[in-house]
Amino acid sequence: MRLMKLVVITAADGSHGRGHEDVAEAALEGGCRAVQLRDKEMPDAEFAVLAKRIADMCREAHALFFVNDRVEVARAVGADGVHLGVEDMDVAAARQEMLPSALVGFSPESPEQARRAVADGADYLGVGPVFSTSTKEDAGDAIGPEGLAAYCEARIAPVIAVGGIDAGNAAAAMGAGAAGVAVVSAVAGASDMKAAVRELIEKLESTGRAG
Repeated sequence: MRLMKLVVITAADGSHGRGHEDVAEAALEGGCRAVQLRDKEMPDAEFAVLAKRIADMCREAHALFFVNDRVEVARAVGADGVHLGVEDMDVAAARQEMLPSALVGFSPESPEQARRAVADGADYLGVGPVFSTSTKEDAGDAIGPEGLAAYCEARIAPVIAVGGIDAGNAAAAMGAGAAGVAVVSAVAGASDMKAAVRELIEKLESTGRAG
């Protein structure tokens, strides 16, 4: 989990002419050590090729590589983990599919779902949206730092805060008890992605020193 203080979730950004690999490369060069590939629309065959390329990039950087949703692809490319939502493969089934050393993350919509997922083998929880976000259309209403803190204080599993997080509010997420934060547009939409990653890391490290 120490490598997951900052997780960069890739996103293609047409306005900047960027693809998933561009975001992953900038994240790694900026110092991030956990990258998650997420694309709900890309065909499986194309997604698998992309996942293999980014997995190789992460291995060279000694970083963790996660695949969102597509468990079969995650296993095939030897991903370090897979992240699931309530509409994805069941956590218990995913745990069986993945290698024993792999991490399984889950995004719950209630504490009860969180507890069930951990009982079924989830290693960490992705909780949010903490702040309002336009990156994920079905993300729901923002729960705020208070809602995030409720999950953290329940000590169900380590919590990665997600949703609308950037350098300006990352400290608030960590202050609520999160083990780390996951970002999308704060990096993929930044004019200088590597600089954005470095700023986020500095904010997170400063929060840790303050605590």
